[in-house]
Amino acid sequence: MTKAIDINADLGEGFLYDAQLMPMISSCNIACGGHFGDTVSMRKTIRLAKKHHVKVSAHPSFPDTENFGRKVMEIEENILFESLIKQMNDFFNICKEENVRINHIKPHGALYNLSATDEKINQLVLRAIEAVTTTTTIYHPSKSLFTETIQEKFTLKLEAFIDRSYTDNGQLAPRSLPNALIVSPQKCLLQLVEMVTKNQVTSINGAKVPLYAETFCIHGDNEHSLDILHYIHQHLKEHNIQVA
Repeated sequence: MTKAIDINADLGEGFLYDAQLMPMISSCNIACGGHFGDTVSMRKTIRLAKKHHVKVSAHPSFPDTENFGRKVMEIEENILFESLIKQMNDFFNICKEENVRINHIKPHGALYNLSATDEKINQLVLRAIEAVTTTTTIYHPSKSLFTETIQEKFTLKLEAFIDRSYTDNGQLAPRSLPNALIVSPQKCLLQLVEMVTKNQVTSINGAKVPLYAETFCIHGDNEHSLDILHYIHQHLKEHNIQVA
């Protein structure tokens, strides 16, 4: 029996391949002004997703374009809270104007990782999401410490990464480590198939780590992302997998 999976990508971040990547994914996370993006880039990416029947998500971040939202930011909680609300409201308003349904919300970068391990930030992110919507799905790491908290309020879809390495404890390998970003299409396919068919991932040290996920992400800023997805689509059928 063929298994259908959701492949999502972080898009609308100013990189070259959005138009080519969009037909090969089933959902996308669109930068909404925190780490990148403005009303023009959001609208362009939302329209592109609508054209290809790809589900859309707000991708809020620390308001830190300088570091692309990938460093934990020293910021007052109320300022972060208001920034997240503004980012999501801006995105929601454009979706409404374009008659596009919002499928989910996925925090970006350092905020995504921190909200999975820090209770205070986790609660702040959830309160910000609640301030703009009460009916949505949240994409969150499969090894989050706070999945139960999220499930009390929202639908939760656990996420793993096609093009990122994992540590022995099932966390994403820090980008400072060699090979933290996987650029080989063959390795990305092997990792995806292992996660889908065996609910596990081979860590950066070679350990077999349990890892259950329902959606699988590739980064739009990975310069090899187009080659990776082309290769994956060529070979998924061999493993009785297809993109939903």
